[in-house]
Amino acid sequence: MPTQKDRNSSSTSLFLVIKLLNPLLHHFLNLLFYFFILCLGVVVGIIVHSSLEASFLPYYPTVQSISQLVLVTSPPPPTSSPLPQNYEIEMFLRPPKINIMHNMEDNELFWRASMDPKIPTRPRYISSSPYPFSRTPKVAFMFLTRGPLPLSPLWERFFRGYEGLFTIYIHTNPSYKESMPQGSVFHGRRIPSKRVDWANANMVDAERRLLANALLDINNERFLLFSEACIPLFNFTTIYSYLINSTQTHVDSYDLPFGRVRYNRRMYPHIHMHHWRKGSQWFELDRPMALETVSDTFYWPIFKAYCRCPDEHYLPTLLNLTPSLGSRNSNRTLTWTDWGKRRAHPRSFGGPEVNVEFLKWLRRSDKEYCEHKGVDKTRPCFLFARKFSSNALDKLLRFASTVMYF
Repeated sequence: MPTQKDRNSSSTSLFLVIKLLNPLLHHFLNLLFYFFILCLGVVVGIIVHSSLEASFLPYYPTVQSISQLVLVTSPPPPTSSPLPQNYEIEMFLRPPKINIMHNMEDNELFWRASMDPKIPTRPRYISSSPYPFSRTPKVAFMFLTRGPLPLSPLWERFFRGYEGLFTIYIHTNPSYKESMPQGSVFHGRRIPSKRVDWANANMVDAERRLLANALLDINNERFLLFSEACIPLFNFTTIYSYLINSTQTHVDSYDLPFGRVRYNRRMYPHIHMHHWRKGSQWFELDRPMALETVSDTFYWPIFKAYCRCPDEHYLPTLLNLTPSLGSRNSNRTLTWTDWGKRRAHPRSFGGPEVNVEFLKWLRRSDKEYCEHKGVDKTRPCFLFARKFSSNALDKLLRFASTVMYF
């Protein structure tokens, strides 16, 4: 039989075992408790996520729902209040209708504007692939101004009745605070603007800013730059048809000795003298060329650092550096300007100079220039003209219906 000593020894051993196992048991119970809490949290999370998804999915289309909408081949079952075809993708792409102001900085704006679908959605003359939604191509009229638009009544008449086929963008001096009256086609069309100085790089910054804002509207197909002193020479239907059906863009670009003097050798080796071109600031671009312009982070910094009067050299040279785009360029501007006396600024036309004969002559355009550029004699060479002062407005309005037909 065990002695008292043996019993005491056994009790001591049992006590030691229990003492050793107690922390392990306590740790195991803690782990079991935390695991239970984790499982409970996961179950609650799944329930809450399912409830939120069921509540909000109809109002916030996801990328998956948009892709399903485009890829599905059979129509969805009818509902009591069916949505329009391609409703969700149109919601995703819809641009602001009235006020186009935003808080994006230039780097954010250019990044956003440079986005382009990889699936071909190019102009009709390049590809017949349709857009996966209803789209009417529009012309973007971009005005680079110092302040007011003194010829706006003429443009108002020109645009009247063609809403949905054009968009307007205005870049003006930030210090200019007046706004166009409500009901005007120019109302709410100012973009976030910065200071612009003549012959300075910030003028091209403003042009690129206009292009970037216009590219945010996927429906914009052609892009025109104007000053406040430009006028249309034909009615909207003629100009719209001319641009939308054109297989070319219209950027003045030429190589002449007096243009080469502005070439800066510090632009070498990225830009050679034989790349260098000069041309008019007032351009017309298609969407691929506009995308290339706002996406350029290589050549523009070089121009910005070393080029004098880059507004007359950047685009003409960029197109010469990009053969895929330059081969589609007509190498001419659509805006007539009188540089006859080789002055720093073109001739300005006021009320005394404006008459029926002068306007008809502008519509017939400079035959020698047009023939040199290879323009078909049956088509207009210039669609716009400048530089007209505010005191020419009354005569322009008087002759618009009988000469320009709007």
